[in-house]
This record gives sequence, C-alpha cells and structure tokens, in this order.
Amino acid sequence: MNRPASAKDPFAANQASLSSALDELRAELERHASRKSPRGGGTVASGGASGESRPALTESVDASDRLGTLSAKFSLSPFERKVLLLAAAPELDGRFSELCSRAQGDPTATAPTFGLALAALPGAHWSALMPVAPLRHWRLVHLSGTSPTRSPLQVDERILHYLAGLSYPDPELEGALLAHPRADGEITPSQSTIAERLAGFWSGKGGESWPVALLTGPASRDKIHVASAGLEALGLGLGLLSEQALPAEAGEMESFVRLCDREAILGGRALVLQMEGDSDPARQRAAALFLERCHCLVGVTCRERFPLSYRTHAEFEVSRPTRQEQRELWLEGATRSANRTGSRNAAAVPEMADFLASSFDLSSSDIRESLGLATDGERKRIVPDELRRRLAEAGRTTARPRMDGLAVRIEARAGWDDLVLPDAQKDLLRAIARQLRHGYTVREKWGFAGSGGRGLGVSALFSGASGTGKTLAAEVLANELLLDLYRIDLSQVVSKYVGETEKNLRRVFDAAEAGGSILLFDEADALFGSRSEVKDAHDRYANIEVSYLLSRMETFGGVAILTTNLKANIDPAFLRRLRFVVQFPFPGQAQREAIWEAVFPRVLPREGVDSSRLSRLQVPGGNIRNIALGAAYLAAEAGSPLGMAHLLSATRTECAKMERPLSEAEVAGWVA
Repeated sequence: MNRPASAKDPFAANQASLSSALDELRAELERHASRKSPRGGGTVASGGASGESRPALTESVDASDRLGTLSAKFSLSPFERKVLLLAAAPELDGRFSELCSRAQGDPTATAPTFGLALAALPGAHWSALMPVAPLRHWRLVHLSGTSPTRSPLQVDERILHYLAGLSYPDPELEGALLAHPRADGEITPSQSTIAERLAGFWSGKGGESWPVALLTGPASRDKIHVASAGLEALGLGLGLLSEQALPAEAGEMESFVRLCDREAILGGRALVLQMEGDSDPARQRAAALFLERCHCLVGVTCRERFPLSYRTHAEFEVSRPTRQEQRELWLEGATRSANRTGSRNAAAVPEMADFLASSFDLSSSDIRESLGLATDGERKRIVPDELRRRLAEAGRTTARPRMDGLAVRIEARAGWDDLVLPDAQKDLLRAIARQLRHGYTVREKWGFAGSGGRGLGVSALFSGASGTGKTLAAEVLANELLLDLYRIDLSQVVSKYVGETEKNLRRVFDAAEAGGSILLFDEADALFGSRSEVKDAHDRYANIEVSYLLSRMETFGGVAILTTNLKANIDPAFLRRLRFVVQFPFPGQAQREAIWEAVFPRVLPREGVDSSRLSRLQVPGGNIRNIALGAAYLAAEAGSPLGMAHLLSATRTECAKMERPLSEAEVAGWVA
C-alpha cells in the first residue's frame, strides 16, 4: 500500500491517500488497545447522521482519493467514514486482524465490530448504526450477526474494490446494468438539439428524486445515443437497464432499487430503463414501481408514452435523423469509398445518396454500419452500379432484423423481361418504380414532405385472377429498386384476441418504415375488406381493425403492395389511399405464347416443343409455370429431352387439380 504517489498516476495517489488514512486508523486503535479498559476512552454521542441519504450523483470523482469521494457521494460523517475504513482495513492490510483482537481484548475477535468503533474512534455517534443511515442504507457495510454492536463488520465487496481504486458493475447487477459507450459522432444535428434540451431538463435538479425523462420514438439506438449525449454534457455516464431485469416480486424491488441507486452514485451514471417491447401489464407495473422508488437520475426509452403517476417527468420525442441528414451521411461515406476505389465513381455519388436516402430510413449508426459492410477494406476500382448495389445490399442487411419473424422474405430475382403484360400495365409498374426511384427529390428537395406526413409512402393494389403475375410484378419492382420483398403471413398477423391484430400490424408497419423493403399483402381482401353493419361484437371489432389499417396506411412512409382476386371486396376507403391500382388481365393467346417462350430455361433439353400450339391452352402464367415444371420432372424421370407428350401429361394433372375441363381444341396437335 506504500507505492509513491505520482501526479500522473491517480491509482498510486489513491493508494498513498488510503495508506495514510489506514495509518491514522491504526494509531487510534493502538491508543485504544493500550488502555486498561477496552471501552475506556469512547464517548458515544446520540446525534449525528440519520435518515435516508440522497444521491450526490453530480459529485466529481477524485480518483486520487476514493475514500474521500465515496464519503462525499454518500454524505458520510467523519465517524461513519472511519467506520467504513475500519470494516475494510483487515481486507486491505492483514495486520489489522491482530490489532482488532488486541483492541477488543479477545484473541478470537479478529474482525472489527461497531462496538469497537464506538469505543476507539473519535466523534462516535450511535445513529451511524441505524438501518436508515448511509452505512447500512447503501449497504456499504454489513453486520454478519444479530447483535448490532458485537457482530463483525464486513465491507461490501463492491465498495472494497472501489476504495482500492478499481471500478466495475456490482456483481449482483450483472446482466441487468450495463455501461454504454458515449455518443461521439453518433447523433445528428437534429438529435443534438434534443440532447441539449434533455441536459437542460436534468441540469440543476435533484433532491428527493430526479425527474424522469421519457424518450419516445421508433429507433432504440438513437434514443440511447441522445440520452448518452445529454448526460455527457452533465459530466455523467449512462447505464442501460432492461425491463426484463426488473424483479417480478414487489418484495424484491426495494433491494434491487437500492443496488441500482448505489451503482449510479458510485459510477457517476444515470440509468436508462428500456421499455421497447410490447410489455405485459406485470412488466409495466414493475417498471412503474421501480421508477417510483429509485432516487437516482433516470430515463426511460419507449415507443410510446409510458404512464407515470407519482414522479415528475417530461417527454422527449427522438426521431431518426432527417432525410437530409441521412443523405449527408450516405453522401459522406459513398464519396469516401468512391475516392478510394476510383475517381469515375465520384460523379454518380450525389444521385446515389439521393436513392439511398429515399429507400432507407435508418439511424446514423445503422448508416455507418451499412457503409462499413459495403466498402470497408475495398481498394480495387468499383463501377458506380456495383457500388450502388453494394450499398443497397448493406442497407437491407442492416434493416432486415427489424422484419425477422414478422414476414416472409421472398428472393426477388425476376426482371422486366420475365413479365408478360399489356403495355398499359407495364407503364403503370414503371411509374411505380419511377416514384420510388425519385422519392427523395420530390419529397425532400422539392418540398412535398413539408406539407405533412400523410400520403408520402407508395401503395398499390394489384388485382386480377390467380396466376396472372401479381406477385411476379412485385418481385420485378423489388429487384429493379434493390429492395427486399416481404410477404405478410396473415396467419401470423390476424388474431382472435381483441387488439392483437392491430398490435401485430403496428409492428409490421413500424419495422417496414426503416426502409429497404416492400410489403406484399397477398389475398389482401381478407384483411382490407369492406366494413360491415355492426350486428354484434365481432362486427364491431372487425371494423376497428379495418379503421386502424385505414389510418396506418395513410401515414405509412414505406412501400406496400396489396394483391387480390376480388377487387370488389376491398373497402372503398382504401382505394382512395392507394397511389396505384393495376388490373392484371387474363393473358391473351399472344401473351400466353410469350410466357411459354420465357418459361423454359435455356439449359433445359427440349425436343419438338411448339409454343404456338401450347398457347391455345387457356391458363394464366402461374399455371403455365406449374405445367412446365411438372413436365420437366417427367422428362427427367424418363431420361429424355422435354417434349410435348410430357407437357400434355403435366397439363392434364394441372387441370385436374384446378377441376377444370381440358378441351380437345386446346391440346389438338400436341401429340401425334
């Protein structure tokens, strides 16, 4: 303990300070041990510190004098400070065990007691032993027996290491309370403004309990970074606390709160409770109880306002970076990559940044992560189209976790050449792609986003008979625009329980607004059907679900495609909110011939296949693909090239499945 102190070595300085305090304590115990009566010199005062002490969270931490810092943080009296040091002394210096034995006049009493402190230390006061006084309230020391004065005093392990100059989260809070890195470079100017407001809200407050800041918004990491930046302005760190770590039993809450408060004081940190999920009522009650009982500075991150009854609070809405800020982040990263991999990329970068800012709605950290995934370590020349593809793929990879478990991702590989439709329908689909491609220019540069948040997303209804190419068209758009395509599984969304369907839909829409994806609602009439006259409770709740969808579709900022075989069943109110309605007609003979020509892969061995004769079969493209695939398996089994006989057999199987009669005129001349 006697290392020389150095102005540049706070650890050594703390050890020197601690050694000096221990030397002073040793001298006091030696004087007491030399007296004839073990209790001879002590004067016990009845007053002194009492009552529950409050956190001194904003106290500066002097790493060169941890004992002094700890005493200031927990408002210890000089006597309580000596008692704490006495409890820690045998752990810090083995010679104190023998000294305590002599001072207490008992060879077996090698651990200090509160009775020894009352007798040997100056300024002794009985109130230091009270459960509500700082030493026991904050669990700085523990009594290992039932007698207050004769039970051995033990210093808490977390406190012992703190005094020795080492800091780490309390082992009892392992997995519950985690340090969080500072937000340097993570937040944008618009979010910095919120961080400044947050710091102003907290600054100068405290006393009985700090006010609670509710940070609401869609992006969890953005809220954490804003809270971290606000606390950094106050000279404080941040500790994350998950709602899952809160005790379920109310009886355990007091102990948990005490440990959290103590950890916040010791670490000079505020706690941020994450309430990001759809918490059940029990969790909400536990969170409310925690917030009512803890006294340290605390914030809550939640998607929506969290109800608080008894504690002063304010709400701060934390949005993702603005589209302009997102564009600047994409532009900065893409420019850096273009300069590193070849100057011919530079001219295409601004348009590339427009495209990315329009396609994605990500936090600054997500954008930086995407840029790293796409370009880190790349040194060779990359053409602009390849750089755009890589950046879009990285953005999709970053956004995908939000959609996991909510929808089924479809691998979109189809291109415009795979789509056989009349020119009018193709023109409408190209118009959809055009609006998605130039969304940033129209909404942000030309000011349409400033007129309100409604109707900025792109939504379309694809109607037509089964197999006419509705899902294929959605794949073409996703592939063209470098977006993911997600099919919404209605069995996972629709629930018989009241309110669950709306909750599931909210999760889907919220996740999709991070961008990088197209939502595909197959058989949409099951979900977007017309509202009906209310005859019973079932009708009322069904109408509530439709009404929720109406309002959510109007504010949805992403891309949604609805497909249906029964357009008449779609609620008319939805049609007004849809940007495009594309009718997929039953293909004529010329179109069917084109579909037959395109359905066979180039490497497929064929012999005598006549597309003009096949086109007389009046089935849509989806059934044509099924027939071609079935015939290919028959040819593989026979070990021969695919021929008309295989196609005829597969056609009969497909028509039987559809319960559709197959006329002689349709298959005439297929097989001699």
